Amino acid sequence: MAWRSLVVAIDAAAAEPLSEALLARGAAAASIEDAAAGTSAERPVFDEPGATRALWARARLRVLVPADLDPAALLQSAAADAGLPAPSDFAVEPVADADWVRQAQSQFAPIRISGRLWIVPSWHAAPDPEAIHLVLDPGRAFGTGSHPTTRACLRWLEQRVFPGARVLDYGCGSGILAVAAAKLGAGEAVGVDIDPEALAAARDNAALNRASARFLDARAPLDFSADLVVANILANPLAVLAPLLARHCRPGGRIALAGILEAQASRVAGAYAPWFDIAAFDRDEGWIALEGPRR
Repeated sequence: MAWRSLVVAIDAAAAEPLSEALLARGAAAASIEDAAAGTSAERPVFDEPGATRALWARARLRVLVPADLDPAALLQSAAADAGLPAPSDFAVEPVADADWVRQAQSQFAPIRISGRLWIVPSWHAAPDPEAIHLVLDPGRAFGTGSHPTTRACLRWLEQRVFPGARVLDYGCGSGILAVAAAKLGAGEAVGVDIDPEALAAARDNAALNRASARFLDARAPLDFSADLVVANILANPLAVLAPLLARHCRPGGRIALAGILEAQASRVAGAYAPWFDIAAFDRDEGWIALEGPRR
């Protein structure tokens, strides 16, 4: 497949949510660096993840985009998803051919989520034969387990899934959360996404795990009342989806929301307040996850 590199100069605080939105829209990879890198004004960071937002005023976002996507249209749509103005300072650069599969695989190793839950790329051996392994083919859709929001949702599912539970994963991406729910004992796990590529990846990952999970197009009617709803998307879409997700969570059920920066938490919680008693349950690298029961 042919690729192009989309290079965006942006306020550092907006770089991470924009990169997540671009990945959700079809970009294959993203990296963030100091916009002044390579100059005398560069500020190297030797600190914890997330420190870039405090140390850099401007960042350079480099995004690997399939050649069949319009980079300008992709950038505009992703910025809208993230609740940001569309950046005007960007460039598109050619990318030389390479063995992207091998390079991508080298970036992924098994990830320990908890004492009994691991994410294992499909080309790796399982590290703990006694644990629950989520076998994953990363790269085709968001949800590799490396991001703190995905890890938070997996820990929540591990604590909340009970035998026979009906679980809805809205914005399923790679399908990792629905697959996890099925392997943790859910009676029915349903994933929903608007991206056909994500749905194909999710079905493949369910097959890899021999997990009974269904994956549906978000534009199709959904007749499903869940005990547990999990949505790992972005703050802006989460706020818009509040009435819909409330309809699909039974009274007494619970919801988990992730993909939210700490500064966005009160707005998202407010959108769900008419139906749920929402509180924070996880904070990691500047991201916050919310959850609560349906009244």
